[in-house]
Amino acid sequence: MSRIKDWPAADRPREKLLRGGPAMLSDAELLALILRTGDSRTHTTALDLARHLLARFGDLRHLVDATVHELCQTPGIGPAKAAELLAVGELARRFASTALQPGARYTRSDDVFQHFHERLRHHRKEVFLALLLDAKNRVLREVQVSEGSLNASIVHPREVFAPVVRESAAAVLFVHNHPSGDPTPSREDLELTRRLSQAGQLMGVRVLDHIIIGNDRYISLADQGLME
Repeated sequence: MSRIKDWPAADRPREKLLRGGPAMLSDAELLALILRTGDSRTHTTALDLARHLLARFGDLRHLVDATVHELCQTPGIGPAKAAELLAVGELARRFASTALQPGARYTRSDDVFQHFHERLRHHRKEVFLALLLDAKNRVLREVQVSEGSLNASIVHPREVFAPVVRESAAAVLFVHNHPSGDPTPSREDLELTRRLSQAGQLMGVRVLDHIIIGNDRYISLADQGLME
């Protein structure tokens, strides 16, 4: 198989990008630019390797959600190339996330979804976070409370409210993901929310919402009228 640098200039991904911009390139061509080289053992070009990766994982999102071990099972992909691919995926997630910085005022559940969606949607375990707010619903900080199994987070009110007390937060809202992609609250989710709301009432801390993030969608228990 010929090398990419031996192709006509009009067909080479780098030259196409420089001539017409990155939008002209296919997903495989963009990946080939990141990979730079193919597999000399099988005489595979970077573009061949990129196409093979996309065929194996289905699309770019599943590709960058893969583990290093899964990527390295592809001939021609070693730890260095796997690290580059995962770094690009993380940059894309961070760029796509809407900033919810300390001092920003929380006004609607969609703001929280836009901030956390890209970060949480790829997790294979449930991650439970608390967003601490002041008396005017301005963000103080976020805290990861737990990382659970495939099906449930292990969350206790003691661990949840310890940082709330340390930060003297006046309000808190909770966020966690469903690795299944379906944000429908489970019975356990509703029971946990009830327990945390009761603990907040005892401590004089407003529990504003519990937002469950799935794949491209979310459910706000407050919006659904499911908060006590």
